[in-house]
Amino acid sequence: MADLEIRDATAGDLPAIVALLADDPLGAQRESPDDLTPYAAALDRLSADPSQHVVVAVRDGRVVGTLQLSIIPGLSHKGATRALVEAVRIHSDERGSGLGSRLIEWAIDTSRRLDCKMMQLTSDKTRRDAHRFYERLGFTASHEGFKLRL
Repeated sequence: MADLEIRDATAGDLPAIVALLADDPLGAQRESPDDLTPYAAALDRLSADPSQHVVVAVRDGRVVGTLQLSIIPGLSHKGATRALVEAVRIHSDERGSGLGSRLIEWAIDTSRRLDCKMMQLTSDKTRRDAHRFYERLGFTASHEGFKLRL
């Protein structure tokens, strides 16, 4: 994987990022690759916040993966800072190549460097392969997640 670069996402990466987000049955229902306006505004907000890290994995000039890492200060666990991983996506022709592990390792290393004491994520209950992937990386399904659409 020496030919892989993990770097901060830029506005020029948005078409590829949104295509990755939309490239599965769940994402196809909620993403709109034909209108990048809301994604551009979101990336601007995220890029302006030092606690937010949206990165892309690039191979041969092509975006092949992405994730968002949010750093969250807290009071519980003796004032521990947590890392939250969101929107992990790997291009369909790269799945199974080790790229997902490489992206999560980047997130873990970055979180440790930023003195986080815990990393957390949620994964849709229907994503059984993703659950096995995260468990293989050492994550435990220790909590039940809840969401409220606003």
